[in-house]
Amino acid sequence: MNASFIFDLDGTLVDTAPDLLGALNAVLLREGRPAVDIADLRHLVGHGARAMLAEAMKMTGAPATADRLPQLFDDFIVHYRAHIADESRIFPDVEATLAQLAAEGARLGVLTNKPQDLCDNLLAQLDLAKYFTAIHGAGRYAYTKPDARVFHHVVEELGGSDARSIMIGDSATDVATARAAGAPVIVLTYGYTPEPAHLLEADAVTDHFADIPMLAKRLLG
Repeated sequence: MNASFIFDLDGTLVDTAPDLLGALNAVLLREGRPAVDIADLRHLVGHGARAMLAEAMKMTGAPATADRLPQLFDDFIVHYRAHIADESRIFPDVEATLAQLAAEGARLGVLTNKPQDLCDNLLAQLDLAKYFTAIHGAGRYAYTKPDARVFHHVVEELGGSDARSIMIGDSATDVATARAAGAPVIVLTYGYTPEPAHLLEADAVTDHFADIPMLAKRLLG
């Protein structure tokens, strides 16, 4: 398959919510706050640590002040970096499907708003980096998803063409990125989007990662 597959990371390839929640609760406990449950904040995972921290602080007491939030964020990152793959797990069928796509000649890349060093660390610890020729996280450029330029950068690094590229993700941000880049997009229903996946107006929606090769052939022709 002579096509480029651009994958989101959190909520698409890997269930990172447990370790993100662990870092969040470590910060809350140091602040004298009660821990929060994953069910309360799972929908915020895709919106970044700052959004999770701000919401968790409001849920457990007084909101964090603007001058306090940066230190809380730094504390979160320190803990998360040290425990990034303690409980995070690759979603079902991901590895088998990536291996299938690679065997068929597909070009595989990652495009995430997770900071680049954390992205590299997580993929390495889970032994997923070997499947990807291009890995783009936040901080590599001054702009991030949904800016179409980052999508084009990944396609270029893969040696592919925009006309034969597809985005795979779990959120409105991934859909917006694909739309800005003029690419089709597949959304997985098991991710972290607060909106139901079928309302995101993706070109295809599926519960199963293993469906991606079939759906991509349909969308790319």
